[in-house]
Parts: sequence; structure tokens; C-alpha cells
Amino acid sequence: MTAPRGRTGRPPLTEERRTEIRREIARAAVHLFVTRGVAATTGEQIGRAVGLSARTVWRYFPSKESCVAPLFSEGIDTITAFLREWPPGQPLEQALDRWLGAGPGLAGGPARATVGALVRLTRTEPGLRAVWLQTYDEAEPAFARALAERAGRPADDLGVTIRAAMFNAALRAAVEHYAWRGEHARDGSAAAEAELEATLRRALAVAAEGVG
Repeated sequence: MTAPRGRTGRPPLTEERRTEIRREIARAAVHLFVTRGVAATTGEQIGRAVGLSARTVWRYFPSKESCVAPLFSEGIDTITAFLREWPPGQPLEQALDRWLGAGPGLAGGPARATVGALVRLTRTEPGLRAVWLQTYDEAEPAFARALAERAGRPADDLGVTIRAAMFNAALRAAVEHYAWRGEHARDGSAAAEAELEATLRRALAVAAEGVG
């Protein structure tokens, strides 16, 4: 009697585990980019840092620069959640106070010092700059959907589209301003956290003047 045939080898990875692997690769890539430079970093080095082969790294990302995309996206996801939860009629300042006091903070995602160092690199590394800008290009429709839900309008409404673009531009400008010019952006201290929060508050408040 022969044994029934079936699949052999490792079980398929869950989506949750795939997401975590992407984050591990992203964190390793950022560390290497900051300490060694982008040009001096290889896919083999990124993979070795997390116990993976370069071939596996390329299954998750098309280039070494794109490895950092998950770190950029986490902050965008947090802002999208904030917009969805912002009650109509509530002043932005009150909404921010509630959001920041609830847990992860407005910027969310990875360590501020890590993202700050990465954003600073986008100034001189065209490949990273492209990934940074693509992240915000992809974020804009998500912002539009969140604002449309808040206003009870279609996501393709022109007013919603313009407001989403304003929020998107304000957010990117604030993070870049903090990373490039912030007094405490490089030290990861409590003062750096407060400075980033204040910068985001100012930028989003300007955008909110047009959101209403």
C-alpha cells in the first residue's frame, strides 16, 4: 500500500509573516544605507543581515532602494487611519490631541530617528528619492478615500481630490522639513519627538484650513 501523495517541504508563509519579513529587510537596508552608503550596500549584504539570501530579498523587492518602502508606508497608513477617525465638525487640534494621546502617535511606524536618517538620504540618493515620492503618490488616493468617507462624498469628487493632495503635500513637506532642518532630528530624543509632532501639527493645520 502506497502512502498518499501530498505537498512536501515547508508550509507556505502567512501574509502576516510575509509582512514581517518585509519589515525586517527594510530595517536592515536602512541600517546599511545609513552606515555604509547606498552605493556600497548590496542585496547580498541586506539579505545576510536578516538571514536570507539575496535571491529571497529580490522576491520581496525589485531593487535595493525599494527595500525601504515599508518604513515609509507605515507612517502613511497611520495618517490614513487618523483621517478616517477624525469626526466631522471636530477641530483639527482636538482631533490631534485625541489621536496623539491614544497610543502610537501621529507619525506612527518605525523609530523617528531611523526615518529621519532615511529621509535625509533621499536628498542625495535619486533611487531613494524615487521610492519616497512614489510612497506619497500612492498615499494620495488613500487620503482621498478617508476624507471622502468623512465628508460623505465620492472619493473622485474634485474637492476631495484637491484636499487629499493638500494633506499629502503638507505631510511630506513637514517630514522633510523636520528631517533636513530639525534641531533634534538626528538624536532620537524626547525633544526630537516633540519637534516632529509640532512640525506635523503646523503643517496639517495649514492644510486643514482648506479641508474645513
